[in-house]
Amino acid sequence: MAEPEVRPGEGLAEARRDMTSPVSDRAARLLTGRFRLLPALACGGMMALGQAPWNLWFVALAGLVLSMALFSLQRSSRAALVIGMGVGTGYFGLALNWLTEPFQVDAAVTAWMAPFALFFMAAGLALFWGVAFWGAAQAPRARLFALVVAWTLAELARGYLFTGFPWGLVGYLWEPTDAIQWVAWTGSFGLTLVTLGLAALLACALRGALKPAIAGVALLGALLWGGAQMVPPLQDLGGRPVVRLVQPNAAQTQKWDRAYVPIFFERQVDFTAAPPQDGLPRPELIVWPETAVPRLLENAGAELRVITDAALPGRVVLGIQRSEGYDYYNSLALVSQGPKVEAVYDKHHLVPFGEYMPFKELFKHINVSGIAARAEGGYSAGPGAKLLDLGGQMGLALPLICYEAVFPQDLRAAARPELLLQITNDAWFGNFSGPYQHLAQARIRAIEQGLPLLRAANTGVSAVIDGAGRVLKSLPLNEAGFIDARLPPPLRVTLYSRTGDLPLLGLLALLMLFAFVPRRRNFD
Repeated sequence: MAEPEVRPGEGLAEARRDMTSPVSDRAARLLTGRFRLLPALACGGMMALGQAPWNLWFVALAGLVLSMALFSLQRSSRAALVIGMGVGTGYFGLALNWLTEPFQVDAAVTAWMAPFALFFMAAGLALFWGVAFWGAAQAPRARLFALVVAWTLAELARGYLFTGFPWGLVGYLWEPTDAIQWVAWTGSFGLTLVTLGLAALLACALRGALKPAIAGVALLGALLWGGAQMVPPLQDLGGRPVVRLVQPNAAQTQKWDRAYVPIFFERQVDFTAAPPQDGLPRPELIVWPETAVPRLLENAGAELRVITDAALPGRVVLGIQRSEGYDYYNSLALVSQGPKVEAVYDKHHLVPFGEYMPFKELFKHINVSGIAARAEGGYSAGPGAKLLDLGGQMGLALPLICYEAVFPQDLRAAARPELLLQITNDAWFGNFSGPYQHLAQARIRAIEQGLPLLRAANTGVSAVIDGAGRVLKSLPLNEAGFIDARLPPPLRVTLYSRTGDLPLLGLLALLMLFAFVPRRRNFD
């Protein structure tokens, strides 16, 4: 359906005459006047309810549709910018509420920073959306179509620029449904484009347009029904190798306390040496979580001997810190009897302000340091993705440390692995939304790649996930223990694992030409 052109400076009276659906004077003042920020914040909050642990995808979709409709009522670029910023701030402010948790670890010193950190992070990410709304308002025609394109580009920019932070992408609202299976074909950014297109059609339907309403219902049905058809049957796991995931449940306030360090270490050793569960044979691989060993790798010979003796005849993957000269690394090590360190992977996608301090000389003068930093300035970044050869049926594994599993682009390696291997310390994320959102995004990575994922988390949720994103076995949050399970085989190669985001970028470039390049005649 054609939309009215943007006329910067046009008065509210003219705006009301151009609206294609009747709006009362009071509603018009609320939605297009000085209080327009309030409904925008509410729409963003509704959208956030599609993320874990709420998983109210239908509420999130409704919030997205209303955000589109609210944008379509604005009659200036400045108003569109305000709406975009409001929607984004409401969305990220609720979805990322877990960002306050790291500041509670040393509450006496840092708790006061928590609300400021959440606000500025939410507002900073909302700026991507605000620019998208502002840009779409410049389009000479089909502003909702232009918003779909610009908003998708904003999500891509959020995922790649300034080291990237694609946490809680718009397309993730489908994670509780079978529609999430589409990421195997489109990737998460591609599914975001489709989701925004669906919302634009439904927003047009709110204004009485019949054809967009029919198209929107058809697209919604295709997403849900088509996704259900893509779910592969459960695999036969007979004869597959057995793996064990160890979860010590070390609260972050106690993790490095000298009184608790030996307790957590001995707990992990006991879990490693425990008899197999459910009649399974001894595990071939045992996985400890991130920073599970309380010594630097080069000084941990005695600890590694205890660990590998407990794991016999299996090998152990564990999180440990190491140093080279003045550089410190957040690392993963594959160790076997001896003890022998067979392979080491250094985390390469570090958390800004958490694992390293950007512009550290500047912040040094104001006495601000990274929350999880091991040394002044934080960790050093590893060289990049690296495959570990686990041997036998297990084959090659792509290691991921903590939030590296949030980045779809970080899972592309020189060769296709047989599994994804994530170790993490989700104690930083609190006990409510953060750990569950992190788990949800790990599931999505498995679907995108068609690969099983082993996930060992310090406080949970540890899980064995198959290539369809199904959690086959898990340990709940804040529970100490271990799980034994057979490793699922990989599924067939997915389209997204072959192409990445390049086809989407090409498509968006073409759509940008259609939406923003003026024609001789305006057919709206």
